[in-house]
Amino acid sequence: MEEIAEVYSRALFEAANEDGVLDDVHEQLNEFVDALEDEDQGDLRLFFYSPYFSSEEKKEGVGKVVSGADKRFVNFLELLAERHRMPVLPRIRRDFNSLWRDEKQLLPVTVTSAVELDDQLVKGIGDRIKDQTGREVELTPQVDPEVLGGLVVRVGNMVMDASVRSRLDQLRKQVTKAA
Repeated sequence: MEEIAEVYSRALFEAANEDGVLDDVHEQLNEFVDALEDEDQGDLRLFFYSPYFSSEEKKEGVGKVVSGADKRFVNFLELLAERHRMPVLPRIRRDFNSLWRDEKQLLPVTVTSAVELDDQLVKGIGDRIKDQTGREVELTPQVDPEVLGGLVVRVGNMVMDASVRSRLDQLRKQVTKAA
């Protein structure tokens, strides 16, 4: 499944990038997969994922469900339907989004705090990271009461933990060693 997702996501990415519609296709792919994964759209997912419906029925379904989308994206979905590859779409999206972030040189940044932070503060953190790295930042704020206070900032694969929970754990280890 992983190899299939990689092949299809790269093909869609390259076609969209060559034709200058990368951002549109990125948005349309995410919207379509979100709709499939929506709990309220179980019938849609059942239709596209089920082997009981023919590839022709699924191709017709794509035409009815997707309107106003990029022609390349619609053709891509019809190809997936024809080859019974629709269940691979979530993995295709993951791989496509990774390629898209690399192309856009987006750096994923997650800011986790005990309480919801002011938008300006989160934006300021993103701006400082952008200034230091020279890359566009894809900022995701999260709330986790376990942090207790302070921040945990994940920049790509690097984690900067300035949380109260982390400091308490360090203090506990020091006290345990001293005893």
